[in-house]
Amino acid sequence: MKYMIMMFGGLGASLEGRSPEWVKGLHELMVAMDTELKEAGEVVASHKLMDPSRATTVRFANGVPAPTDGPFAEIKESLAGYWIVEATEERALQIASRVVAYTEYPMEVRRIMEG
Repeated sequence: MKYMIMMFGGLGASLEGRSPEWVKGLHELMVAMDTELKEAGEVVASHKLMDPSRATTVRFANGVPAPTDGPFAEIKESLAGYWIVEATEERALQIASRVVAYTEYPMEVRRIMEG
């Protein structure tokens, strides 16, 4: 089964108040996890996302889709990156838990529909 593991926070304002050592530790953890998952053959896809301040939101306004420059979700709720892994649900939750234990940011694990 495939699962999408989504990391929230870890960008922009959510890093305020974090020490340089903490930020370095986060970077090292994410690189190590990404390497581990790729070497194990579990990663189907993974990407980091740009800060949400650089995003465009398309909303339905006045009867038509309209791109806007905001408002954006609060940074604490903003998607920072994701992994798509081929694994059991238990393994996907284990991966997310390892990151959450360090960051204290939420991660969402969602099974991908097939077929």
